[in-house]
Order: sequence, then structure tokens, then C-alpha cells
Amino acid sequence: MSRARVARRIAAGAAYGGGGIGLVGAAAVGVVLAEVQLAKRSVGNGERTDPPRADGRYGGAFARTDHYGPVLEPIEPVRFAMLGDSTAAGQGVHRARQTPAALLASGLAAVAERPVELRNVALPGAQSDDLDRQVTLILADGGWVPDVCVVMIGANDVTHRMPPTRSVRHLSAAVRRLRTAGAEVVVGTCPDLGTVENVYQPLRWLARRVSRQLAAAQTIGVVEQGGRTVSLGDLLGPEFAANPRELFGPDNYHPSAEGYATAAMAVLPTLCAALGLWPEEERPDASRHEGFLPVARAAAQAAAEGGTEVAAAMPTGPRGPWALLKRRRRRRITAPEPAVPLAAE
Repeated sequence: MSRARVARRIAAGAAYGGGGIGLVGAAAVGVVLAEVQLAKRSVGNGERTDPPRADGRYGGAFARTDHYGPVLEPIEPVRFAMLGDSTAAGQGVHRARQTPAALLASGLAAVAERPVELRNVALPGAQSDDLDRQVTLILADGGWVPDVCVVMIGANDVTHRMPPTRSVRHLSAAVRRLRTAGAEVVVGTCPDLGTVENVYQPLRWLARRVSRQLAAAQTIGVVEQGGRTVSLGDLLGPEFAANPRELFGPDNYHPSAEGYATAAMAVLPTLCAALGLWPEEERPDASRHEGFLPVARAAAQAAAEGGTEVAAAMPTGPRGPWALLKRRRRRRITAPEPAVPLAAE
């Protein structure tokens, strides 16, 4: 069965309440789970600390303008929320400025030329069923509604054997709530678990297959709710495999500062495009093999090629909803300045 068809079946099961559609055979998933859990225990003996808190205001240089006369007027910040699991939280690095949320907030401030106010509610170990709680936290303050949210989730769903239909259902519901509240949403889909060093063939192949199938199904669910996705798995996979000592953190499981920077570079163009800030044309560029595709085909193609964006296009077509597949040019993110804590403002 093609990856597009599997992804479409999983997404349909999520939408209509099904729960029995699996990614691969139950026995294979069980073996992959056992192997990944063993790998996590064997490589996770490095120093383990809570992720650094990166909440605060970035882009202080853009905080005021004199466009309205001699008195400097404050500029309304972009409100940015981060949700997800340990990757979204920045597990594995020691400085707040090295976390993906801080890198994205700094990059967004530079592109928008406005300050960015970051709130991060991501939780290490979280699965997709924790997103409801995280969204509630973000929306609890009626005076602070995010302009844009980034969600990174999925790896723990695979390693804890959450049914993929349930995983996609929780993610879709979270995106729907955030979109209803008025926020743009960008989802970094499930990473490639085949890059974990201590997972060997043929289990590495199975882990990669499970990860990509979930990533494709996530893409369909997110796009149908009006969000955008960026594939991270294949983007990071070759780089992690070629240079694991640099791109994995001290526990050899979570990304290092350089690994997070690589992921942030892939997400930033889509984050900015969601707010209408990216300078590239929204129309597809044939020279980069961009184009309009049925959403399931776009999802499967993106899952196999990291750094690929998928966004909603035509609501319907001869083969169902269509999506726009983009390959945006990545931009290097400079190290962010220390955040001004929100409580200190």
C-alpha cells in the first residue's frame, strides 16, 4: 500500500473516530518500540536536566519607533506560542537561547522587524493527547491570544504505541482550537526515529517507516484544519546519521544546539510565511519541483523529503482536497539575544 493511501486511511480514521488502523503490523511495532526504548536507556545516560526556560520578549531593538513624531512609540509585539514534546521544549541544551523556540522567536523578530513575545508550554515526554492541556494553557489568558503557534509532536506517540488515528485526532483538534482562536499554526511533523544511533537494521528501517507514515498522516490532519506543516524527519536524518556527535545532545537522543538550529532553519520560513512576512512568492516554483497536489500525495512526498512545507490550497478536486507543496529556502538564524522575562515587563 502506498504511503499516501496509508496516510489518508489514518487521517480518515482520526476524523471519523476509527482506532484500528495501524502503521505497520502490531508485532513489528512492538519490536520497534522495544528496540527504541532499549536505545533510549543505553544512550540516555548523559546528564539529564530540565529544558531551560526561554519565555520572554525577543527583538528588543525593534521595541520602539519614532514614526509618529519625536516621542518613541512602542510597537505591538508578535505573540508566539510553542507547544509539543521535549523537542519543542529544547531538551538536551543548557541555554535558553539554544532552544528551538528562542531561535524561532529571534528569527521571527528579525524578519518582522518587531519584538516577539514567546510563551512555551511544551512538555518533555508529552504525547499528542497532552496537546489539549497545552492549548488550554495558551488560551487561558484572554488578553494574550497568539498570532502564531508552532507545534512539534509525534515521537513519543510512536515509542509509546499510541494508535496513529488517535494521535492524529488529538493533533487535529489542537490545531482546530488554535485556528478558531485566530492563531496561525505550523506543525513540525514526527521526526525520523531511524536516526537514533542504537537502533540497528532492520529495525532502523521499520522505525523510519513508522515515523514517516505518522508524519504524512499528521500533515493531512493539520492541513484539513487550516494549518501548515514542515517535515523534519528526512531533513535531520542524513545530517544526524553523518554527524551524530555534533547534532545529538549529551544524552545521544535529543538534538544538540546545532541540531535544534538545523530544525529551526527549516521551520522559520514557514512560520514567517504564515504571517505574510516571507519574501518568496506563494505561487509554486517549478524549478524547485513545487506544485499543487492532492493532499495525501503532498503529505507522503513531504514526509520523505525534509524541509518541505504543505499548506491548504483548493478545498476540493477530482481526488479530494488539494494542497500546495513548497520547498522554501532556509535562512541561517543568528544566536538570539537574552529574552526579557515577561514578568519583568
